[in-house]
Amino acid sequence: MACILVSKLFRPSALTRLVSVRCRGAAVGVTGMRSCSSNNPPETVSRYPVPEKQDLPSDLVEVMEEVEEKGGFLPNVFKALSHRPGEFRAFFTYYNELMDKETGGLTKADRELIVVATSIHNKCLYCVVSHSALHRIYSKKPTLSDQVVVNYKNADLTVRERAMLDFAMAVCRSDTITEKHFQALEEVGFDREDAWDIAAIAAFFAMSNRLAHLTDMSPNKEFYNMGRVPRDKHKEKTGDDK
Repeated sequence: MACILVSKLFRPSALTRLVSVRCRGAAVGVTGMRSCSSNNPPETVSRYPVPEKQDLPSDLVEVMEEVEEKGGFLPNVFKALSHRPGEFRAFFTYYNELMDKETGGLTKADRELIVVATSIHNKCLYCVVSHSALHRIYSKKPTLSDQVVVNYKNADLTVRERAMLDFAMAVCRSDTITEKHFQALEEVGFDREDAWDIAAIAAFFAMSNRLAHLTDMSPNKEFYNMGRVPRDKHKEKTGDDK
């Protein structure tokens, strides 16, 4: 059963709307923040306390409930970062600016592939698992992110994708960026603004990876199977999707 996960920009009137996750799956209980739709026992998602709903600002609660309602589960990054509401807002504001853009030369699948390649270099289980799932959804390629996790240089990448990941990894490793890096991107159709996007994604997720290490953030089990098997539309129409 495949899922569709779609990022959503903050709504200015509420200041703090964030990633809206749409997929079909089982609801997950949350340590310190139980979902009323779940009978599952709470899971530990962070070494830091996850606040109770009544202790969180109402805008964060509204967003998290909306994400869980539409997605069927609440990604653990929401729970872990709710420990610091102000940083939660800032994190997802920048996340949306980077990952939900409709302009420039990067597709959403490209953006997710950058996250996968740089996160495996940074040994971040949460980001590798969750963004591999997103890449499978957006790209409709169920095996490419797995190949990138092992070694992107041996993966079945296009010339364009390989140049993109070479540049992302140079930023991830804090290599000295030279004109040769930009020229390699330009040869496959990326411009300077695309280079900024690639670099910004690599840089932002370097920070995200380290927060995941700090908190010992665990990936939701739902992420592992997303996008691996095509959705059976006939079963969905008949309701026989079990």
